[in-house]
Amino acid sequence: MTKNKIKTISQLAHIARKLKKQNKKIVTTNGVFDILHLGHVKCLETAKRLGDVLIVGVNTDASVKKIKGDKRPVNGEKSRIGVLAGLESIDYVFLFGEKDPRKWLDKIKPDIHAKAGDYKLNKIIEKDVVQKNGGKIALIPMLKGYSTTSLINKILKAK
Repeated sequence: MTKNKIKTISQLAHIARKLKKQNKKIVTTNGVFDILHLGHVKCLETAKRLGDVLIVGVNTDASVKKIKGDKRPVNGEKSRIGVLAGLESIDYVFLFGEKDPRKWLDKIKPDIHAKAGDYKLNKIIEKDVVQKNGGKIALIPMLKGYSTTSLINKILKAK
């Protein structure tokens, strides 16, 4: 079942067109999801409740290195995408290699693109492409006390 959730962006563009014809509300979000924690899970569950179908873009290992530095990701892309595919809240998941999601958002054209609440609306670079295609940005409150960076630091101190 989880393998059926892992798609390419081309497959998802086709799936999204079919879903829109069925009047399904498509929600997207994206991230690294390096070490999955409760904050991620709650954010994804909240995003799913915003619509009918949740599609999650996951940064490739190469793009994570550009964003977070050479020591990341801790978990490889196959592991990260596999774990996410196992979550009930996620309908589809895919890898993308760009630093930002604008290119694939223009193909999927979500009704809602969800971002974690630590972002400010005017700093969300994908806002224009989402709105151009008739979608909206939703800011999801973060669960306090959960971050991958703090989790990594905690693990390193426990050595």
